[in-house]
Amino acid sequence: MISRYYRAALIVVVLGAFVSVPMVNAHPTATGNVSEAIDHAKQAVAHGKEGHADELVKHAETALDFAKMGGRGVELSEGIHHLKEAIEYGKAGHADAGVEHIETALKHLSEIN
Repeated sequence: MISRYYRAALIVVVLGAFVSVPMVNAHPTATGNVSEAIDHAKQAVAHGKEGHADELVKHAETALDFAKMGGRGVELSEGIHHLKEAIEYGKAGHADAGVEHIETALKHLSEIN
């Protein structure tokens, strides 16, 4: 007869094997982070073109967070700079100017991938 503790430990080990498999991708690469930044920047542009400055800011901030984890380089630095500018304009309610900066950021970030 298997003890209750042994059975519980066995269940934890088996479940751990299934839970740890998805965790392999939990730490994306720098390129993966840039791709995420690009995805959020595109969403920011779409919202900005609709005049939703608050949503532009939300997605631009998320894009900025991912871009900051994207490594180093001139294109990345320029992309980060323009994302920051877009956030400033978006917070001021200027979605149109924010869109221009995000589009410029996208050009730079796209050079990385």
